[in-house]
Amino acid sequence: MMSRTFFPATFRSGPRTWDPFRDLRHIQDEMDRLVNQSWVPRAAEYPPVNVWTNEDETVVQAELPGLAPDAIDISVVQNALTIKGHRKPEDLKAGESLHRRERWTGSFVRTIELPFEVDNSQVQAEYRHGLLTVKLPRAAENKPRRITVKAS
Repeated sequence: MMSRTFFPATFRSGPRTWDPFRDLRHIQDEMDRLVNQSWVPRAAEYPPVNVWTNEDETVVQAELPGLAPDAIDISVVQNALTIKGHRKPEDLKAGESLHRRERWTGSFVRTIELPFEVDNSQVQAEYRHGLLTVKLPRAAENKPRRITVKAS
């Protein structure tokens, strides 16, 4: 007779007896987790961005590898920056077949709410090595003013 330690907990006798439905629920939970962590980027996640700010401006950096600068559309309305673009899939040559495709293709739109209104006439955008950097200066009327207190 074998010792109980050689059998997994699901096959042991006692308070935890084998329950096929428990195992099926576990498999279903794992499948749900895998589907919910899909590798396909969702609209809110692509392109990935970093945003930082100070009193004078906000800087947004977005990763857009493989895009031509003319394929990127940037607009600013009040305190929202919108980045739009489209990445085309690579064309296969005659005799080639796709073995694996992990790079995302298609259209995307990403809108980032900014902490203040910006001066649209001073917005600067630079695209280098797949990294888009947008500098958004704060509108003069929205900059904090220092008020001196006078003693009476």
